[in-house]
Amino acid sequence: MGILKLKDGTELYYKDLGQGQPLVFHHGWPLSSDDWDLQMMYFLNKGFRVIAHDRRGHGRSTQTSEGNDMDTYASDVFELAEALDLKNAIHIGHSTGGGEVIRYAAKYGAKRIAKAILISAVTPIMLKTESNPNGVPMEVFDEIRLQTATNRAQYFRDFTIPFFGYNREGAKVSQAVMDNWWRQGMMGSIKAHYDCIKAFSESDFTQDLKDVVIPVLIMHGQDDQIVPYETTAEIAITYLKNGKLILYPGFSHGMPTTEAEILNNDILSFINS
Repeated sequence: MGILKLKDGTELYYKDLGQGQPLVFHHGWPLSSDDWDLQMMYFLNKGFRVIAHDRRGHGRSTQTSEGNDMDTYASDVFELAEALDLKNAIHIGHSTGGGEVIRYAAKYGAKRIAKAILISAVTPIMLKTESNPNGVPMEVFDEIRLQTATNRAQYFRDFTIPFFGYNREGAKVSQAVMDNWWRQGMMGSIKAHYDCIKAFSESDFTQDLKDVVIPVLIMHGQDDQIVPYETTAEIAITYLKNGKLILYPGFSHGMPTTEAEILNNDILSFINS
C-alpha cells in the first residue's frame, strides 16, 4: 500500500502487490480500489503485479473539492504510472474507470500501456445529445446528482439493487456485497461524488477511442441497468482500430463482482492473446 503526493498536493492512495507484468485497475463511481478485490487476488496468484488506486475524492485518497473531472483523473493516472515506472502495463477499467483508462491511453499511455480492457464502461458517451440521440436523458443524471447531494446514504443503499441486478427474478441477492458497495461509497467525498456524475455522464471519449492503436477489449453485460450496452459498448467498438467486444447475456453492471470467475478467465485469455 502507498500514498503518492500528486503535483497539486492531492494524496492518491494505491495498492501495489506482486511482481511480473503490471495490471492497473480503475474503479467505478462512487467506489474505491477495494472493488477489485476478486480480480487483484486472482491475477496476483497468476503471477502478475496488481495495482489499484482510489480515484481522487474517492476511498482513502484526498477528498478534493477541485479536479474531479476526466482530464484530471487521467493526469493522476499518468503521475502514478510514472512514479511506479510501469512498463508494458495492462489497464482495466470498470464503468467510470473505463473512461479513465481510454482517456489515459489516448493522452499519456503510448510508452507504458500494452493493452486496455473496458468493463461496463461509459464510453463513448452516456448523455443524450443531438449527436447521441439514443443516450441517457439529462434528467436521469440530475436525479443522481440530487440524491447524492441530499440523500446519499440511503440512495447508495438503493443503488446497489439495479447495480447488481438484484431486482431480477431469480437473482441471488448478497447483503454482504451490497454492504461492501455502500461502505466504499460512503468513504468518499460527497463533493467529489457529485462532480464525478458530470465526468462520467458528459465526457465524450469518441476521439480517445479513435486515437488508441493498442488492443482494447470491451466487456459489457446485456442486462446492465446502469450503463446500457446498446449506446456504449456497441458504439465504442466501432471507433477502435484494434478492438474486441464480448457481450454477456443477463449480466448486470456489477458483473466483475457477481460473475468474477467468468470475467477473470476472459480477461486472462485476452492478456495472453
